[in-house]
Amino acid sequence: MTAMPDALYHSELKHLPLINRGKVRDIYGLDDDHMLIVTTDRLSAFDVILPQPIPGKGEVLTRVSNFWFARTRGLVPNHLVEIPLTQVVPDADERRTLGERAIVVRRLRPLPVEAIVRGYLIGSGWKDYQRTGAVCGIPLPAGLRQADRLPQPIYTPSTKAAVGDHDENVSFQHTADLIGTDLAGQIRDISLRIYAEAADYARSRGIIIADTKFELGLDEAGRLHLIDEALTPDSSRFWPADQYRAGISPPSFDKQFVRDYLETLDWDKTPPGPELPADIIAKTAEKYREAEQRLIPAAGA
Repeated sequence: MTAMPDALYHSELKHLPLINRGKVRDIYGLDDDHMLIVTTDRLSAFDVILPQPIPGKGEVLTRVSNFWFARTRGLVPNHLVEIPLTQVVPDADERRTLGERAIVVRRLRPLPVEAIVRGYLIGSGWKDYQRTGAVCGIPLPAGLRQADRLPQPIYTPSTKAAVGDHDENVSFQHTADLIGTDLAGQIRDISLRIYAEAADYARSRGIIIADTKFELGLDEAGRLHLIDEALTPDSSRFWPADQYRAGISPPSFDKQFVRDYLETLDWDKTPPGPELPADIIAKTAEKYREAEQRLIPAAGA
């Protein structure tokens, strides 16, 4: 792994137990009710963790998620709690290493479903449509082009894969069988509502949110909460509105830039991931920063 001075590939907090090290996030236990989530600068592409970090990426993802958590809390509660980092990580050097990558959250029961909302015909949805005339079994009008805006956003859930495995698109009925019809319906409805409101806001800031995925969990009372991350360049496909046109795959602010580079390599999309050239790393970091600056007015100040 190529070291980078202002990047965090793995977090190491001496006095907190590590619960899980995922594709991007390191999760530490605090007590029975709370956890610390550190969003590192690791990058996952095609469900493979690449060997180099993207400097500053974790801080961008954290700030963008926190912005959306605040903006959507009137629609659905989220896992954030107002416990200062100084209280849970008293070591100043460790806090300095974490930067703005860490949040304190409630312990909730994560649901085994990724809530995916698609507003445009792109990615695996475009491939599915070309084969079947539908996306994840949902019929669409004939004659749509790549990157066309859909008549209305559609909900296409998937399973949540373990590190190194691939998510699998499933039907709404599959999620209903898994977690119950009522809860599956709640997830679908709130995901579509969040997407609609977020897409309207983002469009006013010059960004098209082509699609996105949410993760949700339950508290002890069975109430839904938004968890993990929300509407970031990692969990969403962001396009610059001024460069969008249907019929081609538009340029993006997300990790699609890295995926496009990886597609040019002789790599079978299994671990270990290939090393990224310095210019690809720098350009990717720049794209993440620009997405934040466009979405959040203060970020560009």
